[in-house]
Amino acid sequence: MFLRRESLREYIRLYPVISIIIVINLVMFGVLELSGGSTQVETLYRFGAMFGGGAIEPEFWRFVASMFLHIGFMHLLMNSFSLYVFAAPLERMLGMWKFAVLYLASGITGNIFSYFLHHDLYIGAGASGGIYGVYGAYLFLSLFRKDVLDADSSKTITIILIIGIVYSIIVPNVDLYAHLGGFVERIFVHGDSKYDYQKKSETLWCVTSKGSCTIIQGEPQSCGSFCMQFE
Repeated sequence: MFLRRESLREYIRLYPVISIIIVINLVMFGVLELSGGSTQVETLYRFGAMFGGGAIEPEFWRFVASMFLHIGFMHLLMNSFSLYVFAAPLERMLGMWKFAVLYLASGITGNIFSYFLHHDLYIGAGASGGIYGVYGAYLFLSLFRKDVLDADSSKTITIILIIGIVYSIIVPNVDLYAHLGGFVERIFVHGDSKYDYQKKSETLWCVTSKGSCTIIQGEPQSCGSFCMQFE
């Protein structure tokens, strides 16, 4: 189910929403890099990253825009890989419009959770809220729609979720709230959902006022009072 054997042309035809999301992510990453750098606070803020913990409240459009921004290449690569491999079957099951609503609703809910549960000053970006919404939908299917999701795929999703939860907890300052928000939104929505499924063939970087980070052996270290949150 999660093995991608399609050509690029076939993939775009079968999964148009995911293809568009990945393209937007890539384009916005390029824009960030050309505009000062995807790890720079000022650049992220200017292009729509979420923020909280201060006296100023974020504009509503940031709850959507931040889903398409990524902090560094590895952040982009990991989220794009998850979308490319794991979200594709769900788009085929739901159809493009229902999947688009699912993804956006989960991402927005993840940002809402992150905003209200963070008490420190932070700036955040990433697609993980939407991605964990996809995982939440799969968990619902594995529990209540066994006719749609086969046993091997259910085991794969369970393993991914366990790894994701452990990673979110033990790795310092990964945005657990955004992950939790996207995941919980899908579980509760599906509990009273009329979705028609059809079976078809963070790491935290503490940044100085100038936007630079101190990194020791590849791991971000505390270096200031303003924090950048990976989702």
